[in-house]
Amino acid sequence: MARQKGHIKYVGTLGEVRHFKIKNNPGYYAGLKGGPTGEQIASDPAFVRTRENMNEFGGSATAGRSFRTSIATLIRNSADSRVTGRITAVMKKINLEDGSEARGQRAILVTAAPQYLDGFEFNKFNSFSGVFNAPYSITPSVDRDESDLSIPVFNPLDNMFIPAGATHFKIINAITVMSDFAYNPVTKAYEPKDPAVNGLTAIADSGYLPVNVPTTALNIVTTIPDSPVITADSSVVNLIAVEFYQEVNGNYYIFAQGNTMKVAKIF
Repeated sequence: MARQKGHIKYVGTLGEVRHFKIKNNPGYYAGLKGGPTGEQIASDPAFVRTRENMNEFGGSATAGRSFRTSIATLIRNSADSRVTGRITAVMKKINLEDGSEARGQRAILVTAAPQYLDGFEFNKFNSFSGVFNAPYSITPSVDRDESDLSIPVFNPLDNMFIPAGATHFKIINAITVMSDFAYNPVTKAYEPKDPAVNGLTAIADSGYLPVNVPTTALNIVTTIPDSPVITADSSVVNLIAVEFYQEVNGNYYIFAQGNTMKVAKIF
């Protein structure tokens, strides 16, 4: 692939060469136009592997979108701009682990391969451990509908990286149910195996805590309402996040940067 370096910058096709931008990449690029048609990809036996890969990638994207949607309010404050693609990539890794279905229809079984999602950082430029290094523990309930985040006394000035101007912070404990996804040959789409609970989410937080005062011991308990029955086809993803705020005249304004979140446990 060629890359333009001159002062004239344009997109489009000239002769047999097309010129284009790639999102989040500097400069302009050029390549020969052409390639297989959509009809060829959809029906030609030579592209059977391509169709299989496309179908599974679409399923991975569907599972990733379901996960992101369930925690959209938290992602808005704590994720980097490429989190969508990174989550899809994780789902694709999980998809490749399935040995029970034929290629092109392999399931996305988080229950069977949770290690790929466990520890996921929503902002790869701002890791959770780089912002918050106080000890903590997470204890799920037997029914997996509740999580208790326990944090002993700590001093934010010693155990946190605090952005300039922040006066307060919150620690957030969130759980969301993620069903395994399987290909449905009738609808020709990937669907949750346990749709009744997929996406159920509960969020609790510490309230606003001053950055310059040692905390008391914290127990942040989050519970999914109505005691849902979470089957063996679903995982509960436990996230922990830190958000920073500036207090002005009794109002708290969240910082656009410095916040962080990760998958802390899957049960």
